[in-house]
Amino acid sequence: MSRYTGPKCRLCRREGVKLYLKGIKCEGEKCTLNRKQQAPGQHGTSRRRLSNYGVQLREKQKAKRIYGILEKQFGNYVQKAMKAKGVTGEQLLRELELRFDNMVYRAGFAVSRAQARQYIRRGFFTISGKSCNIPSAQLKVADVLQPVDFGKVSPREGFTLPDWLSANVKEKSITLDRLPLTEDLPSDFDVQMIVEFYSR
Repeated sequence: MSRYTGPKCRLCRREGVKLYLKGIKCEGEKCTLNRKQQAPGQHGTSRRRLSNYGVQLREKQKAKRIYGILEKQFGNYVQKAMKAKGVTGEQLLRELELRFDNMVYRAGFAVSRAQARQYIRRGFFTISGKSCNIPSAQLKVADVLQPVDFGKVSPREGFTLPDWLSANVKEKSITLDRLPLTEDLPSDFDVQMIVEFYSR
């Protein structure tokens, strides 16, 4: 399966905002975006004014890169959200938020979604007691996320657990209490622009 193997900081520079793809480094002074504001490449210093299509494209690319999803898979998420009942944008965000790798990240066990995928591939986590090594697996309400070995995985410092997740300190597990509501969903990108992009 193909995946992006280039510099992650290059993606942040291309979008002009921090995507937090490298965890703690993105929050510190060593973040590349603090030193190089221009887009990467030979013509990066001359950012042109984007058309409506260009704005929609950039929002779509931003969402893909934040969640670490390739084009075809992201398109499948959008098509599924369009067929589901309710607001398409909210349905899309829920699909992305309930991914296994994102849940490991939100639970505070990984500093980035890329690290969360690596943990999952190595079998470091179980879902409701069952082993799973598929980062794109969708979690359901009442599913319990638990590390197999705390010697290999430890919670990161300073993270805040979302309201739709609850922690069991005794069993050292995270439970999906409910589906994320509109106010719980992230606003790192304009999801309406993404829906309009795929509705052309």
